[in-house]
Amino acid sequence: MDKIEVLIKEKDLKARIQQLANQITIDYKDKPITLICILKGSTFFTVDLAKNIKNDLKIEFIQVSSYKSSTQSSGNIELKLDLKENIEGKDILIVEDIIDTGRTLSFLIKYLEERKPNTIKLCTLLDKPERREYDVKVNYVGFEIPDKFVVGYGLDYDEHYRNLPYIGYIGV
Repeated sequence: MDKIEVLIKEKDLKARIQQLANQITIDYKDKPITLICILKGSTFFTVDLAKNIKNDLKIEFIQVSSYKSSTQSSGNIELKLDLKENIEGKDILIVEDIIDTGRTLSFLIKYLEERKPNTIKLCTLLDKPERREYDVKVNYVGFEIPDKFVVGYGLDYDEHYRNLPYIGYIGV
C-alpha cells in the first residue's frame, strides 16, 4: 500500500457536490438533462451529483482513455465505449472527474457536437488549470487543485484506490 495524503475530505466533497447540484438545478430550470458520465473515474461523482439534481435527467456513459497504466497522459485518445442513446436536440452535461491538459475533453466535446445536441456544458469535480493545453470551457468546477496525481472517490492509479471516500495523493 502506498501512503495516501488527504487533499479533499469526504465531508467537503459532499458539501461541494450539493452546491454544484443546486446551481445546475437552477441553471437548467425545469429542462431535462442528459448527464454523460465519463467512465470510470467520474462514476462516483456522477451518481452523487445526479442524486442531488432536482431536474428530470438521464444518465449516459462513455469511456475514453489517454492514460493506460501511467500517471502521465499518453496523448493518444481512445474511445473505449460509446453512448447508447441518441443525444440530438438534448441538453447535455458532461460529468468529468478531473481536467488537466484538456486534451480528452477537447476531443470528446468535438465528438459529441457531431451528434447535434441542443447544448453541451461541462462539470468537473477537479480542475488543474495550470496544466491546461487545450481551451475547454468548464461551466461547473468542484475544486481547483495543485498539479499532483490524485486518487480516490473514483480516481485511480492503475485501477487502485477508486474506493477511497476522499481525494488524496500518493505521498512519499
